[in-house]
Amino acid sequence: MGLFDRIRGDDSPRVAFVGIDGVPYSLLSENPELFPNLAAITEEGTAGEISSIVPPESSACWPALTTGKNPGETGVYGFQDREVDTYDTYVPMGGEVQADRVWDRVTEEGRRATVMNVPVTFPPQRNVQRMVSGFLSPELERATVPDDVGRHLESIDYRIDVDPKLGHEEDKSEFIQDAHETVDARYEAFSHYIEEDDWDLFFGVFMTTDRVNHFLFKDYEHDGEYRDDFIEFYRKIDDYVGRLREALADDVTLIVASDHGFTSLDYEVHFNAWLREEGWLLFDADDPQELDDIAEESRAYSFIPGRFYLNLEGREPRGTVPEEDYEEVRAKLKAKLEALEGPEGRPVVDRVVEKEDAFRGDHDDIAPDLVAIPNGGFDLKSGFTGGETVFSTGPRNGMHSFDDTALFIDDPDASIGDADLLDIAPTILELMDIDFARGEFDGASLV
Repeated sequence: MGLFDRIRGDDSPRVAFVGIDGVPYSLLSENPELFPNLAAITEEGTAGEISSIVPPESSACWPALTTGKNPGETGVYGFQDREVDTYDTYVPMGGEVQADRVWDRVTEEGRRATVMNVPVTFPPQRNVQRMVSGFLSPELERATVPDDVGRHLESIDYRIDVDPKLGHEEDKSEFIQDAHETVDARYEAFSHYIEEDDWDLFFGVFMTTDRVNHFLFKDYEHDGEYRDDFIEFYRKIDDYVGRLREALADDVTLIVASDHGFTSLDYEVHFNAWLREEGWLLFDADDPQELDDIAEESRAYSFIPGRFYLNLEGREPRGTVPEEDYEEVRAKLKAKLEALEGPEGRPVVDRVVEKEDAFRGDHDDIAPDLVAIPNGGFDLKSGFTGGETVFSTGPRNGMHSFDDTALFIDDPDASIGDADLLDIAPTILELMDIDFARGEFDGASLV
């Protein structure tokens, strides 16, 4: 029991969640000698591979993980979403998440939550003990609550994110250095507030793992130039997780989890270019730049990652697909996606998920009609400019995956089984002895 517990006389159990964005379970489980601290949680607690959500994209995954609800309830489907009844698009921020976060539930119970660097949480909430917004935050000064948190983070050269542009350089050494400096400051911040020991829920995310994976994962899988740098970075992550675990009081259960898996990338697939080639998408502008340039003759368009929308009458402003033809047209598009092959003849798509099989809730009016889950090696893009080819290569050599998501719970009584991302929020509440109604979440407690 920590000092804060002794002072307040409260023996309610607590939870520390440490996110490792985009880390595949196989990377950790197949190399226990390289990552002894996570291996120790496996031996003394419970660990396993879980599934992500549809689509496995961080902007959709973190709202789902932190609410225990699918995108039909959170209202966030990806990095870019569409306004209802328009072709206007926007980047979802924390205010667009329409379901209660797990720390909201903790706060409602009169308990304290420290939340740090969780993607899609800007602007920071003032109803929690302290918050540092993560990915998509414009600047540190506006991303921290209360003010003393911002002052402390500035003093340790904390940064919200690594500079991903450095990863586009052929020489990755500056990017790797930046990744280390970013994660060093992140650990220092996490360690500082964990040692404060004045919270009931600590919820922090290392997102730099996702950034490193995007630019170095193929080097790891195929013994490339930067494989040793990749392993060195992950050994640091494992060491930091071990140190944080050691600093936790006895009444705290540690959970470590990723939001999706990762695999090597061979080709980026620009699906709006493909839809144009196939005659499904047309633009009014000679040099299209955005979805609003779509022509009314269009039958479909795409958003990342692999989300497809029919240009439906009565839903899209210039929709041309009659509602009575919806199922037939969608089935045709699904079949074409399932038949698509890459440059070497490999199938691009593993499976295509229909809207009603993935999304349910009060905010499914902007849900995609189809979501393509790719086979390994194909990263699904969209793009609204006119000069793109369907298949291309770029500076990234790693891509998200639906499977191979990681979950570690420092509790031997937990049972992971066929778990997915939506099980994490109710598990946290169960571990904290916070009541919730059966069916309140799309997931279920694993303890």
